[in-house]
Amino acid sequence: MSVVFTRNTTDAINLLSPALPSGTSVITYASEHHANLLPWRQHHAAVLPVATSAQETLEVTASAMRAAPRGPLLLAVTGASNVTGEIWPLAELVRLAHAHGARVIVDAAQLAPHRAIDLAALDADYLALSGHKLYAPFGAGALVGRPDWLDAARPYLCGGGAVRHVSIDDVTWSTGPARHEAGTPNLFGIAALAAACNCLAGVGMDNVACHEAGLLDRLFDGLHDLPSATVYSIWPPGHDRVGVVSFNIEGFVHGQLAAILSSEYGIGVRDGSFCAHPLVDRLTGHDRQSGGAVRASIGVGSSAGDVDRLLDALRQIVTEGPAWRYRLVAGRYVPEPDTRPRPRFANLDM
Repeated sequence: MSVVFTRNTTDAINLLSPALPSGTSVITYASEHHANLLPWRQHHAAVLPVATSAQETLEVTASAMRAAPRGPLLLAVTGASNVTGEIWPLAELVRLAHAHGARVIVDAAQLAPHRAIDLAALDADYLALSGHKLYAPFGAGALVGRPDWLDAARPYLCGGGAVRHVSIDDVTWSTGPARHEAGTPNLFGIAALAAACNCLAGVGMDNVACHEAGLLDRLFDGLHDLPSATVYSIWPPGHDRVGVVSFNIEGFVHGQLAAILSSEYGIGVRDGSFCAHPLVDRLTGHDRQSGGAVRASIGVGSSAGDVDRLLDALRQIVTEGPAWRYRLVAGRYVPEPDTRPRPRFANLDM
């Protein structure tokens, strides 16, 4: 396996896409993050609809592989949905793909921080991940995978470090990771990524998964006790998932609810369509005016107190409404008036 260091998962997948052999067909899913949808459009790509169960996903994938054109074939699939947290049946999909002569790339951006990944046991051909999802700083990620397609492809970037020899009218490119890592690497980011992986390994990913499972149950129970809450899932209840929950509260636009939680309660959530528009459109009813959701994320540093604080805030918002008024500014809800003191940076008033 080669390990090519990149900026993030998006960069890693975009590196692999032009490295596919000519005539490669790609199979992926409408539930994918845009980073695992858009790069494949330069190839013959089949985007499978969102299935109603993991078993149906396997069935439609098998059907698509049987119908795929002859030639190289790649299955591009997420490890865990960045919208709902549901874990995909990776082992079954890898076995299915290999039985049809296809390779597999796993978008592990959302899976890697929450579950152990044994790439050798999984037998996936490629895996992409981001350091910042693993609690490292922004700016470093990796593409891990088989070297043959990467060694045969044009370098992702042309420049110093990617070459063996350059003349006035010719160049001999390197093979291995150096072929696609031209320029000065993000050494601090790579070191931080390694440190984050070592730290999580020290904690134990089984411990992380157990910790998150208890908090997820606590959060789901609280949301289900709110009659006005809708929690989104791709598949039936009970499917294994990581610490990601997307929901809406009746009577509140997702952006407004996120602004209230932030401004009045100091709780950070994400809102919108999470770079997964086709899936969020399907889950929320294709209402693009208000389509979107609020996403709460649970990680290794989350606590029961954090979950209870979010649930208490939601109950108060539902029963009492927001304490402040909000208006849309450049597509975002902001308090009006905003009486909070502005932060001071470097002794300068902002």
